[in-house]
Amino acid sequence: MSTIIGIDLGTSTTEAAVYRNGKVEMILNFDHEAITPSAVGIDNGGNWVVGSRALAQYILSPENTAIEVKRKIGTEQMISIGKKTYTPVALSGKILDFVKTYATEYLGEDIKRAVISVPAYFNETQRLETIKAGRVAGFQVERILNEPTAAALSYGLDHMDEESHILVYDLGGGTFDVTLLEMFDGVLEVKASAGDNQLGGKDFDEKIMDWLIRQFQNKHGVDLRTNRYAMVKLKEEAEHCKKALSKEDSYQILIPAIATVNGQPVELDETLTRAAFEKMVAGLIERTHGPIDVVLADSGISAANLDRIILVGGSTRMPIVARDIEAYLGKAPDVAVNPDFAVSEGAAIQAAIISGEIDPNEGLIMTDVNPFSLGISCINNGRSDYFSVLIPRNTTIPTTRKGRYYTCYPGQTEVKIEAYQGESAIASHNHYLGEFMLSDIPANYRELESLDVEFSYDINGLLNVEATVISTGKSASISIDMHGKTADTEYYEDWKESPLAADYRAIIRRAERALKRIEDDEDEEEFASQLNDALEDLKRCISANDDEGASDAEDSLTSVLGLLED
Repeated sequence: MSTIIGIDLGTSTTEAAVYRNGKVEMILNFDHEAITPSAVGIDNGGNWVVGSRALAQYILSPENTAIEVKRKIGTEQMISIGKKTYTPVALSGKILDFVKTYATEYLGEDIKRAVISVPAYFNETQRLETIKAGRVAGFQVERILNEPTAAALSYGLDHMDEESHILVYDLGGGTFDVTLLEMFDGVLEVKASAGDNQLGGKDFDEKIMDWLIRQFQNKHGVDLRTNRYAMVKLKEEAEHCKKALSKEDSYQILIPAIATVNGQPVELDETLTRAAFEKMVAGLIERTHGPIDVVLADSGISAANLDRIILVGGSTRMPIVARDIEAYLGKAPDVAVNPDFAVSEGAAIQAAIISGEIDPNEGLIMTDVNPFSLGISCINNGRSDYFSVLIPRNTTIPTTRKGRYYTCYPGQTEVKIEAYQGESAIASHNHYLGEFMLSDIPANYRELESLDVEFSYDINGLLNVEATVISTGKSASISIDMHGKTADTEYYEDWKESPLAADYRAIIRRAERALKRIEDDEDEEEFASQLNDALEDLKRCISANDDEGASDAEDSLTSVLGLLED
């Protein structure tokens, strides 16, 4: 079996690890570092740069660089780099391609398989787009693993005889997750997860930036928000300040010539104390309490019954985090894992279980939960678009749940079953998963027909939804792969997400138009086959980020088009 690596694709940084020789090992990048900044850009020569080079470039050329891409995964937002725009999937794929390249060199073999971690509170769109990013990079994504669960795996590997309730508090660069797990007899059972996908170290940095902007405007009457380069410097210094205040009582922020006032360069010079910083971020810290309350309530485990609280994510190094947890839960957190590496280590352990490097019969057994409720749209007490939950959030999977429903009016002969995921009582406000029709319902004009709808969700992420007419046994169903595994033919449609896509859209559109024009013409059947093969070859190369291969495929496609148009 080929090696499977574990990847923590983070908002601020990305790490990769591998399990070999009986232990987890961090994979070092080309700078011989385990931590790679999640930054990507294009240099002056038109070449892609990723990691520390991209982050350094961001200071001088922010318009050609992107950071914190993870926060936009699952949205329609495009990201501008230079004169082009890219999807979050495309740029995340570029970061993962960099990981694939340095992992291949570090391990001395072609790495094609990975387990990639995501925040526990990512919805299915965000998870599927993370998988797409992995495919864009050329990875076969074996599993999407919740970050707090990964951290618990990292801890649990060396504590398999322990029986305990563990709360994993994961505050990263862009997201916050909290997960409660139970360990017993080598079993790691997830009891509940909750979180906030818009809370992380970035938000703490922005509090410092806002303060600096106000201070400067009060002194000099200049709003630094209008100066993009000033904002980049402010962000850099705000992050340095935050990290420094984790160890020191105060920090001086000095940025020479940050702006011009009356034709003269003006510096920014401010000193921020830890006490003042903690006061300005108190509201952000308080936002972590809600997900903690949800997890305790959903799991049925009180704070008094927690045995360990594990901190994960670089932002947990702020002293206010540990103090707040102890005050809120009555228990001090443990320094039981490395907050920077625990998630990637856990992903590597999961990878080793999948590959057989760790025997699941002798090592950890892990169960998980669905982070969001699953159900269907129906009419309830005259209310249409009602979300009827069949599998509540934080239900241990695998599981099967069934509900009894009825047709809406006498004589109704078919129903549409629409599946959703989320917590809103209004079905359409949740995440749409799929739909199917159940037909041939008896046209019973005297009473309503009854139907059973059954949801089955397995450990591999496959959700099966089946509806059955009680009176006849007639049924219909749909299978939804919540981990997004698709056939190879669909894989090539991911070409649109690749950073190379913009360079080849015109030739692909031209070929698709030509193919549509001749597809029903028997005299052009041979050309149609050649054209389709050349088009698929180009899409395949783009999907794999193979620039050289795509260029060759473009030449072949151009040749076929030339013959056709002659």
